[in-house]
Parts: sequence; C-alpha cells; structure tokens
Amino acid sequence: MTRRRGAAVAAAWLAVVLTGGGCAYFGRQGAQDTENLLAAAGFTMKSADTPDKLAHLKQMPVRTIVSRSRSDQLVFTYADPDYCKCLWVGNAKQYNTYQRLVQERQVAQMRLMAAEDAEMASMNWGMWGPWWW
Repeated sequence: MTRRRGAAVAAAWLAVVLTGGGCAYFGRQGAQDTENLLAAAGFTMKSADTPDKLAHLKQMPVRTIVSRSRSDQLVFTYADPDYCKCLWVGNAKQYNTYQRLVQERQVAQMRLMAAEDAEMASMNWGMWGPWWW
C-alpha cells in the first residue's frame, strides 16, 4: 500500500513539474514573440547589465507595455526581467507600428485557421468509416 502511495505521489509531482515546464515554455515563447514585434516596430532594447538595473526592472510591470510621459513626450516601455533581462523603449510612432504589426499578425492567423478549416471541410471523412474505429 505504501509503495502505491509513493508511486501516486511521485506521479503527481511529475505532472506538476511537467505542467509548470510547459507553462514556462509558453510564457517564454509569448515574450519572445512580443519582443520580436517590438524590435520590428523599432523599439530599442536596453539590457539590465547591472544589479541596480535588474532590480529596477523587476519593480516595473512585467511583460506589459506601459506608457509614460518623459520630457513632454510619450514613451512606451516593456520590461522583461525574466527572459531577456531587458527593457524595451519606444516612442508613439514605434508603438503605433507595433500595434499595426500585432493586428496584421492576428489577421494572418485568422486567415490560416480559415484555410485549415476549409481544407478539413473538403475531406471526405465518410469513406474512412465511423470515427470511433
């Protein structure tokens, strides 16, 4: 009985570790996708290359674009203290370009999904028999 309980506990921990690893992967992938779009929009990446900069970066909203007013200009920042350990900085023009790129990407993804749906709809699944076989 204790051997089974130990195996069950080990299996539960393994599931937690694998699930957490998956979440970390998708979090990192999402951050990378956003940072690629920020770079394409012309944002500048500033590395947190000192302990003070990294500490300051960790106090900022994480992986969220935030607008700030600096010297009568609107500045947009995106802090990533976990993956790139950097701060992305851009102006209003670059932010608008980023928004346009995000929208273009969403439209492309919707078109891809529609094309995949159309392809699946054209398949003659009936010739393969019932789905439960």
